[in-house]
Amino acid sequence: MSGNRAAIRYAKAVLQHAKEGGVVDTVFGDMQDVFNTIKANKELQHVLKSPLIKANDKKEALLNIFEDRSKEIKSLIEVLIDNQRTQLLTDVSRNFIDLYNDEKGVKVAQVTTAIPLSEEIEQKVLNKIKELTGSSKVTLENTIDESILGGFILRIGDLQYNASIANKLSKIKREFSKSI
Repeated sequence: MSGNRAAIRYAKAVLQHAKEGGVVDTVFGDMQDVFNTIKANKELQHVLKSPLIKANDKKEALLNIFEDRSKEIKSLIEVLIDNQRTQLLTDVSRNFIDLYNDEKGVKVAQVTTAIPLSEEIEQKVLNKIKELTGSSKVTLENTIDESILGGFILRIGDLQYNASIANKLSKIKREFSKSI
């Protein structure tokens, strides 16, 4: 789980409320949309963190952006605004997704590449992750980071495997520096 304890508590509360209402899968989809929308929009990230923007303006903006989402998402936004915790929205959504996946037994692997994965390569990576984890429920999140130059970085839970060209060049540089 990522973020601070408050974000985890909010995520657990939303999950519990969604279970009681029988809308866990709907809220999960909405939380994925919230997370992806905020991650993809630097301006929105700035708005959420800015102490200069009035709470009412943040509330209005968020409710407009997520107007087609479940009432649980709208309630979460209102609670975060009321408690002056809007900057936690990204972490709350990420933690909700993690909690949901844990309950469903889904393993989430993050792979960072310099270019997007093709469908063929993505399927090969998924098969390898299933083999390594022993889980048939695996999802893959692909992040693009051109600074790794090539290769990939794979994270599954606490494990990380760095096969990036940038990492290999760094190792060569360290070895070269030692020999001088």
